[in-house]
Amino acid sequence: MITYEYPLNERIRTLLRLEDLFERTLYFADLDGPNEHHVAIVTLFEILEIAGRADLKFDLVQELERQRQILLSFRNNPDISEDALSGALYEIEQCSAALLAMQGKTGQCLRENEWLMGIKNRTGIPGGVCEFDLPSYHYWLNRDPAQRRVDLTGWIKPLLPIRAALGIVLRLLRSSGRAEQQVAPHGAFQLMLSGRTAQLVRLRLSANSAAVPEISANKYALNVRFTVPDIGGRPKQSEADIEFDLTFCNL
Repeated sequence: MITYEYPLNERIRTLLRLEDLFERTLYFADLDGPNEHHVAIVTLFEILEIAGRADLKFDLVQELERQRQILLSFRNNPDISEDALSGALYEIEQCSAALLAMQGKTGQCLRENEWLMGIKNRTGIPGGVCEFDLPSYHYWLNRDPAQRRVDLTGWIKPLLPIRAALGIVLRLLRSSGRAEQQVAPHGAFQLMLSGRTAQLVRLRLSANSAAVPEISANKYALNVRFTVPDIGGRPKQSEADIEFDLTFCNL
């Protein structure tokens, strides 16, 4: 099965982008090659740009507190495991404390690193990080992989509270909905929302299904057009009936 997610507001769009970037950075940082570590650094700069929004940390703290209050209302509910509830509350409280402990603008310590910012400024130029442009960076890429990983870990660590917080929010969001089986006749599907609100739409369909969903939505309707993947040309709408699972998620 392949899952496609479509955010319905800017906040969730930002969190999904950050989730993807964190996964990529940590994956490449854990490898040994200089090319992989270069990708890790470039992706780290992308995280820095997005996470530097002034209201991101506040939004995450506010959402975690809202979820904490919701979980507290389940205390003494015989249908809820007290151990699981306590574990979830502890995770949220620890994450909120780590966010609140972050001083100044997110990633400020990285912005104060002139060596890193010199690399960041050059990455916006095509081919701008060649060895003759940044000899000190070339030297770093040729250091022992273990030492490079130590450096990468130190640069990524100040941003990890953001990753932990968005991980909790997205996990709760994804688990909030229930999948419904749907069919798109001849590759086209429309659903009138009739007042239904959601922050995220998830589609799951078989990996063997030669169809890619193109999703659009507003407060009135959800539209999905399934196209036949064509890497070399313009995609065409599928003529087959496409079966898929549809989930509306909302916190």
